[in-house]
Amino acid sequence: MYTVQYYDLVLAGIILSLATGGAIGALTSVSMPLAIAVLGAVSIALMGHAMFVRGPVDDFEDLTDEVDIEDASVPLVD
Repeated sequence: MYTVQYYDLVLAGIILSLATGGAIGALTSVSMPLAIAVLGAVSIALMGHAMFVRGPVDDFEDLTDEVDIEDASVPLVD
C-alpha cells in the first residue's frame, strides 16, 4: 500500500500554490502577474525547505561517503 511521503506533499504544495495564484489572478481584481509572483514565492519557499532544511540525506556524514566505481550505475568514462 502506498503512503504519502514528505516530498509528495511538497510537489502537491507547489502545484496547488501556482494553481491558486492563477485562479486568484483570473477570478479576482488582482493582476495575474502579481498573483503568480506572490504564490510563486510560496512555491520557491517549499522547494527551498525540501532541498535545504529536510534534504534527502539522513546525516551530514552521508555527504562524505564515497561511492565505489563498481557501484556506480552510469559509466563515468566512455
